[in-house]
Amino acid sequence: MKFLCDQMLGTLAKWMRIFGFDTFYANGEIDDKELIDICSKENRILITRDKILIQIARRENLKTIDINTIDIDEQIKKVISDREIDLKKVLSRCILCNTAVDEIKKDEVKDKVLKKVYDNNEKFWLCKKCDKIYWKGSHYENMIDKINEIKKLL
Repeated sequence: MKFLCDQMLGTLAKWMRIFGFDTFYANGEIDDKELIDICSKENRILITRDKILIQIARRENLKTIDINTIDIDEQIKKVISDREIDLKKVLSRCILCNTAVDEIKKDEVKDKVLKKVYDNNEKFWLCKKCDKIYWKGSHYENMIDKINEIKKLL
């Protein structure tokens, strides 16, 4: 299942990637026609707050999710309400560029992360596209808490 968030939904796109969903974020000057083309060619579900874009997408028989709120928790609930979040996939994608991350050996990150991070973690992941390194620190526990909190509200 793949998604496309338009430029109004950058925070939601980040959370979708955190959950492990392949999510294209249209953060630049991409017009509606190009967004529709991307969704069509890549079989993506369009997520937007843009009423006109929703109408265009539906005329093209594309799957859409219409977001009606600026509250991020409400946005997340709307998108994941009928989708299963696999906790094994959390942090499996780069939150910056959407590329799948790969586990790397701990000794490969020794000079690339803070000593405290290196000493307190055993597993690390790397985005080969943008070189961002990930680990399951306290932020990971906060993400899992947020996921579980949202799941309870569904």
